[in-house]
Amino acid sequence: MQDRPTIDELLEAVAGYLRDDVMPNTQGRLSFHARVSMNVLEMLRRELAMMEEHLSREWDGLDHLLGVAPMPPGIEATRKALLERNEQLCERIRAGEADSGAWRVSVLQHLRRVTLDKLDVSNPALAAEFRERDAG
Repeated sequence: MQDRPTIDELLEAVAGYLRDDVMPNTQGRLSFHARVSMNVLEMLRRELAMMEEHLSREWDGLDHLLGVAPMPPGIEATRKALLERNEQLCERIRAGEADSGAWRVSVLQHLRRVTLDKLDVSNPALAAEFRERDAG
């Protein structure tokens, strides 16, 4: 494991190079691809920074909807288990269990939270806009 530079510092350095050096000095296709690359690096930085919190929040939401289950150790095992738990949720939704009632409200709240977490990574400005609209 490396102490310095951190993963975040490395990603920021490359994103900064693309933003400050490549994009202003190129045009057309090369400038477009530099912008896309910079945005990918920024998304990776946000995902790495928020990953544990988002996985934990999604797991907790599914615990509320499906029943409590222990979260497995490790990110890959957690992601695999989340896919399985989400498939269980989908099966219950397809079976009509979320068509009405309190469980429907809980499902919609959970899905909105998870979607906003995903937007925090891919489009934080849009996530903030939705949160502001909800607060107002």
